[in-house]
Amino acid sequence: MPHSRSVYIVDDDEDIRIALEALLDSIGFQVTTFSSAEEFLSRVDLDKPGCLVLDVRLTGQSGIALQNHLNRMGNEIPIIFISGHGDIPMAVKAIKAGAAEFLTKPVRPQDLIDAIHAALESDSQRRARFAATNASQRLYNGLTPREKDVMSLIVAGHGNKQTAILLGISEPTVKAHRGQVMKKLNMQSLPDLVRFARELDVEGPSKA
Repeated sequence: MPHSRSVYIVDDDEDIRIALEALLDSIGFQVTTFSSAEEFLSRVDLDKPGCLVLDVRLTGQSGIALQNHLNRMGNEIPIIFISGHGDIPMAVKAIKAGAAEFLTKPVRPQDLIDAIHAALESDSQRRARFAATNASQRLYNGLTPREKDVMSLIVAGHGNKQTAILLGISEPTVKAHRGQVMKKLNMQSLPDLVRFARELDVEGPSKA
C-alpha cells in the first residue's frame, strides 16, 4: 500500500540520492531528494507529515547545522542521519538533539527502511497528540472566566461548598457552573475532567 507521508533525502552525493530514491520509491514511499540543506529549506513544506534522511557532511550547511536550525524553528520532523564519517560523539550529539536514528554508510537497506517506518509512525503519533491537544484547548477556551475558575478549584480537590467560599459565590451557582463545564467539555466524570486539566496544565483561578 502506498505511503501517504513523505521521505526527504538530503545528500550531496548524486549517486547516493539516486540509489536511495530508487530503493524507497520501489516500496511505495513518496520520495523527494535534495543536494543541500539550503535547497531542502527553500523547497519543503515542513508542516506536512514526513521524515528526513540527512547526510551529516554536506556542501554548505552541514546536516548537524540543519538539525540545529530546524530545532530553533521548533520543527520536529524526525531525522535519520546517515554518515560515512560518523563517530560515537557525533552520533550522541545528533541523538541528544532529537535525531530518530544515526546510520553509518554503507547503509543496509532494511536498516534504513525500518528506521523510516519507525520515524513516520513517531511523526504520526506526535501529530495526533498535537491535534488532540489543540482540540482540547479550543474546548477549554470556550469556557467563561468563572467556569474556568470553578473548574480549576474542582480539579484541585475542592468540593462545591469550599469552591463557593473561595470564589465568593453561592453553592448552587458553583453547581450550575460545574454542570456547564462538564457539558461544554464533553466530560462524563470528575476523573475525566482531572485528566483533561492535567493535559492542558490548567492554572488556578484568576485573581479578578
